Amino acid sequence: MSEPTAADRGETLTYFVEGMDCASCVQKVERLVGRLPGTGEVRTSFNRQTLQLHLDEAQTPRQTLEGHLRSLGYVPSLRSAAAQARPLQNDHAEAGHAEQDHSGHDHSSHDHSSHEQPGHSYADDSHSGDGHAGHSHAGHSHEELAAGTPWFRGTQGRLVLASGALLALAWALGLSLPALSYAGFTAATLLGVWPLARKAFVSARLGDLFSIELLVTLAAVGALLIGQAAEGAVVVFLFALGELLEGVAAGRARAGIQALAALAPKTALLLEPAGVREVPADALRVGQRVQVNPGGRVPADGVIVAGTSSLDDSPVTGESMPVNKAAGDRVYAGSINTDGTLTVEVEKEAADNTIARIIHLVEEAEEHQAPTARLIDRFSRWYTPGVVLVAALVALVPPLLFGQPWHVWLYKGLALLLIGCPCALVLSVPAAITSAISAGARRGLLIKGGAVLERVGSIKTVAFDKTGTLTAGRPRVTDIMSSTGLERGEVLRLAAAVESGSSHPLARAIAQEAQAAQLTVPSAAEARALPGQGVSAVVEGRTLWVSSPAAASGVLT
Repeated sequence: MSEPTAADRGETLTYFVEGMDCASCVQKVERLVGRLPGTGEVRTSFNRQTLQLHLDEAQTPRQTLEGHLRSLGYVPSLRSAAAQARPLQNDHAEAGHAEQDHSGHDHSSHDHSSHEQPGHSYADDSHSGDGHAGHSHAGHSHEELAAGTPWFRGTQGRLVLASGALLALAWALGLSLPALSYAGFTAATLLGVWPLARKAFVSARLGDLFSIELLVTLAAVGALLIGQAAEGAVVVFLFALGELLEGVAAGRARAGIQALAALAPKTALLLEPAGVREVPADALRVGQRVQVNPGGRVPADGVIVAGTSSLDDSPVTGESMPVNKAAGDRVYAGSINTDGTLTVEVEKEAADNTIARIIHLVEEAEEHQAPTARLIDRFSRWYTPGVVLVAALVALVPPLLFGQPWHVWLYKGLALLLIGCPCALVLSVPAAITSAISAGARRGLLIKGGAVLERVGSIKTVAFDKTGTLTAGRPRVTDIMSSTGLERGEVLRLAAAVESGSSHPLARAIAQEAQAAQLTVPSAAEARALPGQGVSAVVEGRTLWVSSPAAASGVLT
């Protein structure tokens, strides 16, 4: 790492690094970049696959940095200033999902998990056309597959299937043709170890001599040399399988975070003197005014200047019930406008809205490693050179100092390399943590890294600040009370008729309760929504309202 003065003389650069999408990849990139002269404040994110650093190009030119990254098998793309300021986005979000929805469907029960779109890529113009989709770098092939593409279509998936098939074939041949069985195990070993050997060679050339790939390569080659091809094939197969599982887990975690970005609409209805114009949401500026129609999403954090409506904030805040808001109330990007038309004045740009800040907090969580992960990192830095050194001593000391036969002790040294391979241990912690965080994201829980995740395991008491966060986010009728002498079933029947044309969460709950009670719901006429108050309709010749007690006593007359 360079001195601070060197970093100060440079500039801050942000790269999208294709292929840097696992914990091991991040560590390799950080170590590589940190050793280059003129670098400082190196920060990486495997969720966004980004590298940010201060670089003094008088000491290390930008092309040199990018060349070293490419030699490791990664594809760096320098992000433009606009892209650096933009939060994680999902360019492939469905237009109807990210734009305004007038279909009348209920949006109230949406949570973080309901917007998950696995496999969607990041919006980054600087690399979207570089032709490296699905890039597989040596030793790591956690390429980002297109939405809906199964894991076995990827490079790492094909490698695991091929080596697994060779293992199975070799084992089957071993039952009848042992000679061919050994050839099959040898082929499986060579197939699996080749990308690891390439990675180990490049890492060693760039200063990272004792990498996990080196140890696995030595163990596999040693197994072949001592005639234990089956053990070598199993080692490389398990390592490849572990990396595949880690890549799948990491992809799911990224999908959960991308789902947050998909909450904000891509476009907004900008109010101008000449009328309403549709513009990109990330082009909105503070002070501009936008129109949010019923069923649409709020495009930016702001304050309501005109209109009254109920807003479903559950995608952002987790609140299960829509909140009535009027002029002067603040709204969040991604909230769903359920009924009235609103005019909102933008208070924060896209890079600083509520969703962008949540995403930023989640991404920063990677810097807060779990204690177990930190222990394994420290352990792995010393373990690999330690195993190589001990194996070398076992192979060389007895023959050289005590006149022991070379072939016996070389065999024992290579066997020690084989059994000392820690691939499962090194891969286990990041894979487990990533899987847990991704599982939480799919259920609407944003866990800020492994340190927080481990601390959750020791919690004995949980205090919630509001009851809404403890519900499923789907209202249902629990009781019916009448002060007019009407029977419970009659109250429910009439209320369901009034709510029959509404998509409000409470309306759906009333309709579902009436359906469950097998009531015959009459038709309604002249139905209209009263923003922030309720709904009204003419049912069986009577004008009826369904509203809150406050609206019924003070507003509706």
